[in-house]
Amino acid sequence: MSNVAVEHNSSKDFEDLVYLLSHDVGNSVRALLEVPQWIKEDFVSAGHSMSKPMAENFDLLETQTRRLDRMLSDLLAYSRVGRLQSTRLVDFHEALDLVLDQVSLPRSFRVTHDFQCKSMKFGEHDMLTLLSALISNAIKHHDKSSGHIHLSSLTLAGEIVICVQDDGPGIAEKYRDRVFEAMSTLKPRDEVEGSGMGLAIVRKIVHNHGGELAWIEPDAQFNTALEMRFKIGL
Repeated sequence: MSNVAVEHNSSKDFEDLVYLLSHDVGNSVRALLEVPQWIKEDFVSAGHSMSKPMAENFDLLETQTRRLDRMLSDLLAYSRVGRLQSTRLVDFHEALDLVLDQVSLPRSFRVTHDFQCKSMKFGEHDMLTLLSALISNAIKHHDKSSGHIHLSSLTLAGEIVICVQDDGPGIAEKYRDRVFEAMSTLKPRDEVEGSGMGLAIVRKIVHNHGGELAWIEPDAQFNTALEMRFKIGL
């Protein structure tokens, strides 16, 4: 067996393990989220008053458990890329509508689009995960209370080009590769809550469908622009 085949099998075995662990452990973590609340309710119902340090410790426990739950959920999403779905013609408008129904979009943010290319062959679940990760990432790392996210698609020189832009703070050139690494964050999690998996999921989906992605130079309206290119017919 070639080294390439061995590496491929090892990678698949690892992803299978991540899938199983994140699914099974995630169920236990979500159960643990309820335990601090039960303890606090029992404590109060027994007639005890909770001191400030005790309340702070319970809040810290809840915060850390929610953080672990989010990380496991994102690891599960990462391991699910390419799994349990068929490739079909996915309509960009329909996919975006489904995502916007699920994403917690702040009322002060707006999402616009210009889908000159109306659809493409893609894993249906992967397309929803891709758009959700891109929009959520733009919201999470925005530096203002309001913002504008723009999505576009077109066909160019035998390729389908998808671009996502936003008017957030932008990404310094020295960090543009690092942000695609799994569990990578540019700010402490106490400042920006997140697992650091969003753009790692985006990169895996794009590469899994034979595409390439790159940061492109921003324009006067948008400070961040990510372009994804896919060969037509792959």
